[in-house]
Amino acid sequence: MKASRFGIRILREFPKDAEAPSHKWLVRSGYIVQHSSGIYSYSPLFFRVFRKICAIVEQEMAAIGALQVQLPLLQPARLWERSGRWEVFRRSRLMFQLTDRKDSEYGLTPTAEEMMCEFAKSMITTRKDVPLTFFQQHVKFRDELRPRFGLVRSREFTMMDAYSFDCDDAGLDVVYNAMRGAYQAVFTRCALKFAIVLADSGAMGGSGSEEFMALSEWGEDTILYTDTYAANAERAQGSTERDAAEPPRPAREVATPDAKSAEDVAAQLGISLRQIVKTLVYEVASASGEDQLVAVLLRGDRSINLIKLQNHLGGIDAKLAAAGKVTAIFGAEPGSIGPAGMQGRIRVLADKSLEGMTNVVIGANKTGWHLADANPGRDFAIDGFVDLQLAEAGDIAPDGAALNAARGIEVGHIFKLGDKYTKVFELTVPGSDNKPVPLQMGCYGIGTSRVAAAIVEQWHDDDGIIWPVTVAPFDVAIVAAKQDDSVQPHIDSIEADLTALGLDYLTDDRDISAGSKFKSMDMIGIPFRITLGRALEQGQVEVRARAGGRTETVAIGDAAALVAAWRKQALDAIEAGADR
Repeated sequence: MKASRFGIRILREFPKDAEAPSHKWLVRSGYIVQHSSGIYSYSPLFFRVFRKICAIVEQEMAAIGALQVQLPLLQPARLWERSGRWEVFRRSRLMFQLTDRKDSEYGLTPTAEEMMCEFAKSMITTRKDVPLTFFQQHVKFRDELRPRFGLVRSREFTMMDAYSFDCDDAGLDVVYNAMRGAYQAVFTRCALKFAIVLADSGAMGGSGSEEFMALSEWGEDTILYTDTYAANAERAQGSTERDAAEPPRPAREVATPDAKSAEDVAAQLGISLRQIVKTLVYEVASASGEDQLVAVLLRGDRSINLIKLQNHLGGIDAKLAAAGKVTAIFGAEPGSIGPAGMQGRIRVLADKSLEGMTNVVIGANKTGWHLADANPGRDFAIDGFVDLQLAEAGDIAPDGAALNAARGIEVGHIFKLGDKYTKVFELTVPGSDNKPVPLQMGCYGIGTSRVAAAIVEQWHDDDGIIWPVTVAPFDVAIVAAKQDDSVQPHIDSIEADLTALGLDYLTDDRDISAGSKFKSMDMIGIPFRITLGRALEQGQVEVRARAGGRTETVAIGDAAALVAAWRKQALDAIEAGADR
């Protein structure tokens, strides 16, 4: 392939709105072009990378017996109304929902459980038809509130989504574990360093949820882990160190003028945040459209985990209640509210870390005042203790060890959905008594386009991208320091040798300086480069590896074989899961 005919466009600078390395390098080196927030076109260079990632996914899915299909992107609202998720996505505003000329409602699919159930119902009629697993690699849409980091969080993206159907839990477990192994193979072949962590099922529902996280400082997700436990921040459990309980003291009101936060109160009273119990009021929405208000009590130095709150209350969304609503209930501004006197007026939930605490400081329900030495049971009532806090590094994990923290990009997710959808869609097979039994369903997703971004996050340096050999757009770049008729026969010879060895090459024949060629080829990230320079007079060329900069000067006729040998070494290391 000739570079002059391949539409290569290198930018002089990084895009101004780019933060993550993958966003910076993919745009600057001409792999993707942004049209609006979260919407990108793929260049010929990127499409070659993308298709190689897709091929790896398809090969590993086929290896476990999954069958490839393609479902519609435009899906009727009736399917989503049947599962109850039409209103969930309407309220969360994640789905692009639209109306056709006949006023029928449709959605651009963010996921496909409903459509897959209707499709599978036409394929499965008896127990002999299962187990079956279908998968597709297709465009998805999500109306992200804040698209960011380029392909990491975009509004239009490609995802591999797979769905399995089995007669019972045991069959579901078999496919789930097979899929887990296939995912490990996919991400290993893509040369990603990744972690498997416990995760929340979110709007998908079900159980047995695990995420595959590509490790990255720019990852949007926090991973909390020990040697034997790992979970994302939404799911992680961690207990906190507690102060020794003291004998209860008489409660007393203390002035806290202009205090708007727990930090303000602690500063004014000269106490630790750990002695303060802050009261936060949340409005929790349900799929039925009914909202409920709940007061959450947290230790002053901790943050709430909204996913845990939503799950506990069976909600689909939770947000801080408006100040006006809070004042109407508590009779004070939000910074001075507390649980005293609230029994029967609003449900009060406390994080488990507050169990056994004495002599705490709470809002006095008078603006500018707090109640010191307050004690639960005596001065205020609690309707229940629930794990609601956001786990943090240093907390004690369920295995008894202290949690560590890392950042990651979610590249895959697997769920055990059970009969959550199959029961609704009457996707059944006859049981032993000939009565219909709902099939057990699994759901599995890989963000194919996001994988490409995750690879760049891990495989780059100050000069640009360093594609692993398994997904690189080309195996080798051929660059002539001087372009004239005397050089062309040598280029032709090298191209023929590379072709005979089954290697893809990009010959940089552009009318630019040699230095610009070297710089742009490094930025594009092709794994190997053959340079025809000064040594050409002695019948030699330079072979250089992009990763690590390893360089050897060899005879022209040996260059292709050396590239093939280096590529084989790199491929073996990736497939073995070794660090590069």
